[in-house]
Amino acid sequence: MSGDERRRIVVLENGPYVVYGRIPLRRKRKVVAEGNESLSWQTHEDLETEEIYVLCRCGRSGSKPFCDGTHAVVGFDGTESADVRPYEELQHVHDGVGISAQRVGELCIHAAFCIGRTRPIAKMLDDTADSDVRSNVMGRIDHCPSGSYSYALYRGGDSIEPDLPQAISVLEEEDGLASALWVTGDVPVVRADGKPLETRNRMTLCRCGHSANKPLCDGTHRTIGFHDENNQTDWTNDQ
Repeated sequence: MSGDERRRIVVLENGPYVVYGRIPLRRKRKVVAEGNESLSWQTHEDLETEEIYVLCRCGRSGSKPFCDGTHAVVGFDGTESADVRPYEELQHVHDGVGISAQRVGELCIHAAFCIGRTRPIAKMLDDTADSDVRSNVMGRIDHCPSGSYSYALYRGGDSIEPDLPQAISVLEEEDGLASALWVTGDVPVVRADGKPLETRNRMTLCRCGHSANKPLCDGTHRTIGFHDENNQTDWTNDQ
């Protein structure tokens, strides 16, 4: 079995995520413009890991993003309710000119790349005959961490996905709030009940412990003001 074939994430019942295959782990921070407009992601260096490592899912670990067993002490309820149906069955399609945008609202973590400075993607699609607008829409969708939004060149066409490595990124909002675990590069994720989630290029897993769509993130981290007090990353030296 090759290294890529061994790579997977297994959700433990009322417990953490077990990561197999030495999947690179790093921190990313959202880059925003004046007015809190989401622009891109800034990457920090990889965190040191072993071949197998365990990531906190309850949000209470004293060594986040890694698990320290606190879930057992606090009686974490990690009941999973995420829909296992494929993206294609859940998507809503909105057509523009030269682009067809698909969206699954249940996957949204409110990273706000789809909002834009003046109007959301849903409205921008009306003006995609302008190639600059169309390029802007494509770029915004490419930055959506959960893959809630995707796009094709025409309705029913193959989705165009950004070329992302197999990795797990610990996301942080620009204001210091801790966000989701961003899983990229078609890494398989298996629920605690043994059911696999659809393998996708982009997926976001809850790490605050309060999502109503576990193991997926639903943006609750922002509602509850979730912070990672163990994140000592100095972003000022990053380019």
